[in-house]
Amino acid sequence: MAIVSATLHHHHHHQSPSSRLVNHHRRQREGELPFPSSSLISLSSSARIQSCASSRLACGDGHSGDKSPRLEKSCSGVRSNSGFASGFLQMGDEKTCSDRSLLVKSAGAESGGTSTTISQKALGVVHLVVSLGIILAMDKYLKNAFVAAAIKFPSALFGMFCIFSVLVILDSTVPAMAAGLMSFFEPALLFIQRWLPLFYVPSLVVLPLAVKDIPAASGLKICFILVGGWLASLSVAGYTAITVRKLVKTEMTDAEPMAKPSPFSSLELWTWSGIFVISFISAFLYPTSLGTDARTCLPFLLASTVIGYMVGSGLPSGVKKIFHPIICCALSADLAAFAFGYLSKSGLNPVLGYYLTKASANPGAGDILMGFLGSVILSFAFSMFKQRKLVKRHAAEIFTSVIVATIFSLYSTALVGRLVGLEPTLTVSILPRCITVALALSIVSLFEGANSSLTAAVVVVTGLVGANFVQAMLDRLKFRDPIARGIATASSAHGLGTAALSAKEPEALPFCAIAYALTGIFGSLICSVPAVRQSLLAIVG
Repeated sequence: MAIVSATLHHHHHHQSPSSRLVNHHRRQREGELPFPSSSLISLSSSARIQSCASSRLACGDGHSGDKSPRLEKSCSGVRSNSGFASGFLQMGDEKTCSDRSLLVKSAGAESGGTSTTISQKALGVVHLVVSLGIILAMDKYLKNAFVAAAIKFPSALFGMFCIFSVLVILDSTVPAMAAGLMSFFEPALLFIQRWLPLFYVPSLVVLPLAVKDIPAASGLKICFILVGGWLASLSVAGYTAITVRKLVKTEMTDAEPMAKPSPFSSLELWTWSGIFVISFISAFLYPTSLGTDARTCLPFLLASTVIGYMVGSGLPSGVKKIFHPIICCALSADLAAFAFGYLSKSGLNPVLGYYLTKASANPGAGDILMGFLGSVILSFAFSMFKQRKLVKRHAAEIFTSVIVATIFSLYSTALVGRLVGLEPTLTVSILPRCITVALALSIVSLFEGANSSLTAAVVVVTGLVGANFVQAMLDRLKFRDPIARGIATASSAHGLGTAALSAKEPEALPFCAIAYALTGIFGSLICSVPAVRQSLLAIVG
């Protein structure tokens, strides 16, 4: 039996591929081979592959040595015939064989690549959650520690100084560790940068509540101070920077490139839209399904805010000049609150109250967003460290302009508020109009009787004014130097102005980022000095 098997195997081995295929057909017709059609395909493929190999070997493509003239002629015939077959049946000679093997390999690589991509994305999400979680946890711990110790100083600012100091020390001792730390926190920093305007929005969303007790005349005075004060701060910062630049004559060098966050995808928009629809219906049908009204309204109010920001960010640049993404974002949340208030018969104001409760035990959507403001301040440490060479090189222009602009902004606001007859409590509330929201709220908390909701709203409106008109005004004032343009913008319109200018003038971005951080830092530091606070209160009256 073994001999017969071996003989059959030997005979099968010496059969040509075409005769094996014919025998296969005959045996299948006679019922000897009840195999599926895939077997026939695999056999024919096998025959073609063997044929390819045989052709290569016979025609000298392998290592068979010299060819006789007859064989050469035969090979040329094989090549021409196989070329014809390739054109007609898409089954060529050597190229087809190699293409087919490449196809098989690429199919395997593709399936492997897909799994690799999925695992990379999963790791990326974990990396983001861990790095962002550490920053948020540090902010919360410092806040609690400062409250417990009754320290009247912005806790996030202290944390920022600590992180910056650690990075500088590591850079001078173990540079690789400093670079590793920067790399580790990169996803968290990009997340903060991507969603930064969203953290300012809650104060605009609840603006109807913040201004309902303010008389119309006082409201007009505040608007006058905001617009006039923004223009004055822009001019002072810009002219100071230009004057110092002329004195020190430091040449500009290329700054460290700053990473840009990715744009929003349609998948993200549809996901948030789905969350909004489901949570809105759920909150309407079951008003206390998550325990309290604020918690139940949180998902759809948060989703409406995010959707508004995504839609606003995708608007054409011409539309954005008039209709800033922040305004679109605030209107989206207000419309959702109005719709829910109308359908549930509760009215707009109670729903806006659910949006920003200012109670950690019962947070609203606005509380979640404003909870990131401390992490924004901590992230300043990384941006300043990244641009440390730039800060060192242009220290004279940057620090002089920031200090002069910050002092001018605080004292001019106090003075003009008194001159126009604005109520002292309202004047105090708008003192830090040119300082980023997180630190502006810390500053007004140092003063008695200030309206923090008004402070946040005023800061955001100042940023919006700057974002819409800063470029035209810089051109009108003939500020050509990128350093002067960047410092003037950030010192007068903080983050929103920075984002608007850097989108069109990327060379000004590093100076914007540094001045934006330093204005808030210096403003917080001088307002932490009791003598400065007393002098401001004396001017306010």
